[in-house]
Amino acid sequence: MATTEEKATSLLRKASPLQDWTADHPTDEQVHRNRTSSATLIRPVDSLPQPSTNPTSSKGLPVMIRAQTRHPLDPLTAAEISVAVATVRAAGATPEVRDSMRFIEVVLLEPEKHVVALADAYFFPPFQPSLLPRTKGGPIIPTKLPPRQARLVVYNKKSNETSVWIVELSEVHAVTRGGHHRGKVISSNVVPNVQPPMDAVEYAECEAVVKEFPPFREAMKRRGIDDMDLLMVDPWCVGYHSEADAPNRRLAKPLIFCRTESDCPMENGYARPVEGIYVLVDMQNMVVVEFEDRKLVPLPPADPLRNYTPGETRGGVDRSDVKPLHIIQAEGPSFRVDGHFVQWQKWNFRIGFTPREGLVIYSVAYVDGNRGRRPVAHRLSFVEMVVPYGDPNDPHYRKNAFDAGEDGLGKNAHSLKKGCDCLGYIKYFDAHFTNFTGGVETTENCVCLHEEDHGILWKHQDWRTGLAEVRRSRRLTVSFICTVANYEYGFYWHFYQDGKIEAEVRLTGILSLGALQPGEVRKYGTTIAPGLYAPVHQHFFVARMDMAVDCKPGEAYNQVVEVNIKVEEPGEVNVHNNAFYAEEKLLRCELEAMRDCDPLSARHWIVRNTRNVNRTGQLTGYKLVPGANCLPLAGTEAKFLRRAAFLKHNLWATPYARDEMYPGGEFPNQNPRVGEGLATWVTQNRSLEETDIVLWYVFGVTHIPRLEDWPVMPAEHIGFTLMPHGFFNCSPAVDVPPSSCDSDVKDGNGNGVVTKPLQNGLLAKL
Repeated sequence: MATTEEKATSLLRKASPLQDWTADHPTDEQVHRNRTSSATLIRPVDSLPQPSTNPTSSKGLPVMIRAQTRHPLDPLTAAEISVAVATVRAAGATPEVRDSMRFIEVVLLEPEKHVVALADAYFFPPFQPSLLPRTKGGPIIPTKLPPRQARLVVYNKKSNETSVWIVELSEVHAVTRGGHHRGKVISSNVVPNVQPPMDAVEYAECEAVVKEFPPFREAMKRRGIDDMDLLMVDPWCVGYHSEADAPNRRLAKPLIFCRTESDCPMENGYARPVEGIYVLVDMQNMVVVEFEDRKLVPLPPADPLRNYTPGETRGGVDRSDVKPLHIIQAEGPSFRVDGHFVQWQKWNFRIGFTPREGLVIYSVAYVDGNRGRRPVAHRLSFVEMVVPYGDPNDPHYRKNAFDAGEDGLGKNAHSLKKGCDCLGYIKYFDAHFTNFTGGVETTENCVCLHEEDHGILWKHQDWRTGLAEVRRSRRLTVSFICTVANYEYGFYWHFYQDGKIEAEVRLTGILSLGALQPGEVRKYGTTIAPGLYAPVHQHFFVARMDMAVDCKPGEAYNQVVEVNIKVEEPGEVNVHNNAFYAEEKLLRCELEAMRDCDPLSARHWIVRNTRNVNRTGQLTGYKLVPGANCLPLAGTEAKFLRRAAFLKHNLWATPYARDEMYPGGEFPNQNPRVGEGLATWVTQNRSLEETDIVLWYVFGVTHIPRLEDWPVMPAEHIGFTLMPHGFFNCSPAVDVPPSSCDSDVKDGNGNGVVTKPLQNGLLAKL
């Protein structure tokens, strides 16, 4: 039998001469137009030859000069971020320009999809040569991948300008020179009339400026507060309510809270909001430009139940009857991780991370027996979230934060703790970011990967024989948690053994509160303590799903179908008035695909491959099954909908376009442009009949606070499911092995339980 090396050598001999991938190559759009010629030619091999320093082999064929160590989709390393920042700073025209640069975001510029396919085919395990594109002269096997590139959003503090830079990176620069060498600037463009996201450094500076502002100190003295260390100043972006909020100035309108004790690090300062004070801060020059003490609202009294640390809740009595719960995997986990590549239970995908979105899941595929690797999605992430409040009073009416676009979910993620945030055998991934001044910061244990028991996967008992089969469900969970001011958000992608993918958001943390005048009651919220109330509000999340159901690289054979349950009209075919059926409708274009959830018709949507069929001749697909959901509870002229027009529908679908990433546009902060982003893109009404489909699913929850949400808000779970629909010929759960079952039935105290035997094949009545 030929060795792996001999197989690979034979493969290379059959291939055309190796080419440098940095030469001209068709874009994704060109590949789509020529997708009929994108079939694969090369069968997979176990591995490929080791790289050589000699560019020419003994047979005259050039070989790969050096190994590729970073996959094109791997997040930027700390060294690469340093290279990108140093390159941009060095490109500044004058010392003043360089000194005024502030680095909002440094992120990987994701390559075209054909580059990713090439990397997976030849450069990174598991090698999949079948992904190589077909050409007239045979398959192209390049000597190297194109250099990685970084995309930087830079704010110039002196000129109040925002610019976007593209920098080419090099492994040599980033690795062997410690990240101190400059890269190469590919492009730089000033984006007019925008404000980039706020940064933690700006927040800290804003708090200090407000506390030092003499009129503010006087206003606090009128409320009985002399110690400025008790105060919490939370800078909030101003949104856009009038021309006064235009992006020609970088503005913030802080919310003020006051602790009761300065020496208690875990004091819940959000328990005492300071109302009646209006502050407007120029964040560019870091000065207070407007200030009013509009109304003297007394500070809520210190609530004895306000804190949440051990021993301080419910009168100082913590539960003592909770025994330890241990998750033990003595033989280790069932997943395998190679860098950022994950394999588990026939699933494989790559993990990424960005400052804005946080966790990103790339190249999701299922290995299906002799059908091999079957793609499901190119890219999955949460791209935006909006939190509008329903109280028309100041300051609550202007609470409509875009927590991704104005702050960044990834930049607000924090380090996860084993035993608290995740249980079991855990693989952690770190995340690297630039800070405001261009330094690199690392959040350790930012992403958690682990397995979870999820109850019963399937079970059946034959009532005649009493024999039963049962399989336990196990799922692989990838997650991160971020804190945005008072709220915590946990983002989870669950992969199941039956081919299902579940997206989940868990909302927890602390409520954003308002103060009341003595005896005052507001109908726009819930009174939760004397002088304290929690306004009604909503949380909306947008999942962007770049689908690839059964599509190999270069193929764009997907469509979107809506399914509704219809009740049959009474008549000859429904004489018993019990008939109903599923009716499908093809969503042919973007405007047709602006859809809302309808639980009364069990509405869901299927992304289908138009060329592949299952054993019954039906097209293969994956369906999006909504969970609990809602729409904005606001008038059509609500100011926040000017920036968040994408909230008006639960589902949108667009053909893939590389620059269409964020539903509210890249810079929603102080954005005066009506309908920018998704709501504008779909007006092109592009065809969806057979293309590279991107689904945008908007889901949310309406939060009417309860007394039980104080002082902590127990986690609320919302989400949706991507479920195979005709994708497999039978259930993937069929071959899940039986779990080891304890034959001894015991009660909660560990004592044996007496059960009666089966009689005549039926369970005896106890």
